Amino acid sequence: MSILKKFKAFPFHLVSVPGIVMIVATPGFATVYLTIEQAQQVIFPGQNLTPIEGTLKQKIWRTEDGGFFILDKVIGKHELITYALGINPDGSIRQIEIMDYREAYGYEIRQKRWRRQFVGKTATASLNLNEDIVNISGATLSCRHVTEGVKGIMNLYERMLKK
Repeated sequence: MSILKKFKAFPFHLVSVPGIVMIVATPGFATVYLTIEQAQQVIFPGQNLTPIEGTLKQKIWRTEDGGFFILDKVIGKHELITYALGINPDGSIRQIEIMDYREAYGYEIRQKRWRRQFVGKTATASLNLNEDIVNISGATLSCRHVTEGVKGIMNLYERMLKK
């Protein structure tokens, strides 16, 4: 039987149109909360930032007062989370901002209360989920991976950026 005959023989009258529309119209969950420029101004208001050589994974800017703005991406459960980390000139974490979140749930990591746990931590501080950083139920993998990402950035700071 030729392909054309098979196509004509397909029982299209049995296909549910609402089902097709529902499959095509399934909503996405990606949300962009901040652009790079907005995140820079939230973390380092009024400062000029100069891009410096980063890594394959992170983009790095130096602030005029000697701090750093670092853009990073980690996997949540299935999708990427883009976040920015501000590091003060003394090497302590100034602030973390979730810029882009694509998961269907777990967006609670954007809550200021959760992000504030990182403020003041340094490369020598312990950053362990469920010990130093409180987990959010329903966002465990997002919490874990962002925490691991921050720990990695602080190690990068200690090895390469610290004077």
